[in-house]
Amino acid sequence: MTTTAPATAPTSTTSTHDARRFWMILFAAVAPVPMLSKGIYYLITPVDGDASFDATVRALQDRPGLNTTLVWLDVVFCTLLVPSLAAGCWLARRGAPRLTTAAGLVAVGGALAGQILLGGPMTPFEATLRHGVDPQAMKELMDASEKDPVFVVGIICFLGAIVIGLSLLGLALWRSGQVPLAPAVAIIVGGATHPFLPGHVAQGVGLLAIAAGFVFVSTALLRLSKDDFDLPPTEV
Repeated sequence: MTTTAPATAPTSTTSTHDARRFWMILFAAVAPVPMLSKGIYYLITPVDGDASFDATVRALQDRPGLNTTLVWLDVVFCTLLVPSLAAGCWLARRGAPRLTTAAGLVAVGGALAGQILLGGPMTPFEATLRHGVDPQAMKELMDASEKDPVFVVGIICFLGAIVIGLSLLGLALWRSGQVPLAPAVAIIVGGATHPFLPGHVAQGVGLLAIAAGFVFVSTALLRLSKDDFDLPPTEV
């Protein structure tokens, strides 16, 4: 009597590409950059953040090279802030899921809403300095914008992201065990004190402290295994 071996299911030879390492490296590369960029911005700018339109224009009108540098530093900050915060949330999410969710809603959501509503790096004084637009008209536009409810909501969202969101994110990173206490404290203190520090130099130092904390985020991301970073792709 002969027996027939059971048929085996065909083996799939097609699978999706595993891009997890790419995303780990990308998140790690981006994480410290926006705070580093904005910290340098604050250190080299000749005026405080709350300086008047006229004072800012006077300080920068004869320094086009410096002003161009400031604009591009701000471009880097505005472009990469949300991905940087998302990288921190992704790292902390498994070890402190509820705290990370709160941090993501406040930090990522607030930064995204704030930057959209505030208009990014091309401010009225930058339009005056870079394109020769009438200073009085731009001053009136800036004064009107700062009184508009849309601008007020944008300021609230953005300050909430920096002061509250970064504090929650720093705490989540520590609670999750992904970064040591010292860099977590740097992120918490740098964010919570930012609007209250005296002058642009102190604010720049505070942002550089946050950037240093995010270097530990980058290091922790690069140390993760692919499975710890995310589940593998499904086969097709």
